[in-house]
Amino acid sequence: MALQNRVTPFGEIVAMPERGTMFGNRGGRFHDPQTHSLGKRRHVSRRWICCELEFRGRHRQVFGQGYTELFFLDEATALAAGHRPCFECRHGDAVRFREAFARGNHYRDLPRADEMDLVLHAQRRSPPRPLEDWRDLPDGAMIAFDGTACLMFEGELFSWTAAGYRAAPRSGPRRRLLTPPAIVAALASGYRPRLHRSLRAVMAHRSQRGDKA
Repeated sequence: MALQNRVTPFGEIVAMPERGTMFGNRGGRFHDPQTHSLGKRRHVSRRWICCELEFRGRHRQVFGQGYTELFFLDEATALAAGHRPCFECRHGDAVRFREAFARGNHYRDLPRADEMDLVLHAQRRSPPRPLEDWRDLPDGAMIAFDGTACLMFEGELFSWTAAGYRAAPRSGPRRRLLTPPAIVAALASGYRPRLHRSLRAVMAHRSQRGDKA
């Protein structure tokens, strides 16, 4: 039986059989290690991070006595949910993210992790922003057409699913931005997230058919 530890682009934590390609946490433990289930809480602190699945041979018991382990389809999913790269297991990516975060959000000096977490936590708690036009969004940003999460990449949209990306709906009456604005600014300033391999397969299929979003 799948544990409730998979994060969607909406920031929800759900039970899915697919494991995902990236790992993370929200600052501590908010599961019951006896029942392996979640209570009402969905985070412990504002430090929400996205990590490697494997790091220095470490092994963890998922939903054991430590922090609550979470999993993501890819990094774009984690960013949409408001997680940032970990400075321990993903140091190089975290440094690049911080530099892009500083450029995009007009910092004079490089922000500390706590500074970024403060900004992101406030934006996670704010209502999603309505979106008039998605075409100017940077690669890696995610939006919602009604209840469908979509990834922006190379001027096209791709629908998010638990198993990977698919062709996106061509329109939707209610559009809103999922990725926090401060992360969108970092993406626009050059940060490149890791994207699930299914994206290339969908793009190749579209190219063969001559489709466009």
